[in-house]
Amino acid sequence: MADERAWLGELLTSVESAPPESAVAVLAELLARRLAATEVSFLITDLGGKAVVRLTGTAAEGGPERPQRIELRGSVYDRVIRSQQAHVASDEREGGPGPGLVQVIAPVSDRGDAIGLLELTVPARPDRRTLQLIVEAAHALAYVVIANRRFTDLYEWGRRTTRLSLAAEIQHRLLPDSFTCETGRFIVAGAMEPSADVGGDTFDYTLDRHALHLSLTDAMGHDVQAALLATMVVGALRNARRAGSSLLDQAQDAHQAVADYADRAHQAFDDHSEQVRQAIVQHGGQVMATGQLLRVSLETGQTTFVNAGHVWPLRLRDGQVEEITPQVDLPFGVTPNPGYRLQTLDLRQGDRLVMLTDGMLEPHGTEANLSDLIRQTSNWHPRDAVRLFTETVLEISNHDPRDDATVLCLDWPAPDAAYAGPRTSDKQTLPS
Repeated sequence: MADERAWLGELLTSVESAPPESAVAVLAELLARRLAATEVSFLITDLGGKAVVRLTGTAAEGGPERPQRIELRGSVYDRVIRSQQAHVASDEREGGPGPGLVQVIAPVSDRGDAIGLLELTVPARPDRRTLQLIVEAAHALAYVVIANRRFTDLYEWGRRTTRLSLAAEIQHRLLPDSFTCETGRFIVAGAMEPSADVGGDTFDYTLDRHALHLSLTDAMGHDVQAALLATMVVGALRNARRAGSSLLDQAQDAHQAVADYADRAHQAFDDHSEQVRQAIVQHGGQVMATGQLLRVSLETGQTTFVNAGHVWPLRLRDGQVEEITPQVDLPFGVTPNPGYRLQTLDLRQGDRLVMLTDGMLEPHGTEANLSDLIRQTSNWHPRDAVRLFTETVLEISNHDPRDDATVLCLDWPAPDAAYAGPRTSDKQTLPS
């Protein structure tokens, strides 16, 4: 075991000395030599979480003009991502891995964020220690990707099987680096569709020593102007939060940022700027954004809440889904504005809180349909649940939703006790 630990240290040292764009390939080559593998591949999940793309290995050599999507639904890759357990088989890959060869697939994840998969073809079924080494190597690979994606577009290229619109390009820069965060006390996961053509919606989360901070916003429109407006909202919220401001001050700063932008837009309107004129007329002369801000105490679970004209959240408790109906204050940017009220939200051990934008409701027709879906997926990991929620919106709208569909899901298992471990999804099936 000491030798294996030393080898993992040597592996990471070799990767660190490699160029960022070659780091994963170097790790794959070292694994191939160590395990006598005939093939080692890294497959990265795409932006929508519906497919994986092979970035290394023989099938990826030559750098195709567009990465080849491998659909997840119903595949062995999907089962590995859902269960977060390594898979060993000799005949499940199309055509089989070859006579006497064994296929091993391990999840490449960090804190619940399903970054991708490590796939190997080895000459014999691995014993327990070898399988554990593969699992640890896959976990190390997650850190390799996280550390090196700051310096190269390789991983971003792999995640994009469809070219993003300009609005979506701006929008994705506003989102957290990881759409899922799993800790010993909570799990949070977000999703957004259509991933290649969003413009206006954002979600965000962060931790400090005492609290979890969450936000969900929806800037009016579905274009570059909406993405720019969203940039100001998120920037104002983060700036205020990082300065130690309260939720009320964060909300006020976001409102002021939008109001100031609206004033400049109206001035430009008066100066006959056709581009801004169209942006203002499109929304009845109003530039605004709705939003919800939450602060959850890590010690007690006490939750404070600001609702700036946003869609009410849904809460799953004891198998029942109910709409939380707080008081509604004006959206950011609407004037005159009397200010925002700090409210409390009842969050108890075992609750699942689902925050969403109106694009999640419109295709379903009624809130009841979405509530049914939340109830049917109550035992799913939030990462898998939010993916299904947004996929369902795409399917209902024939992959042409009229608005962004964004959801942020929080599982609060035990605010005052150690969490027993992550939820797994090895026996999950899609609801009918």
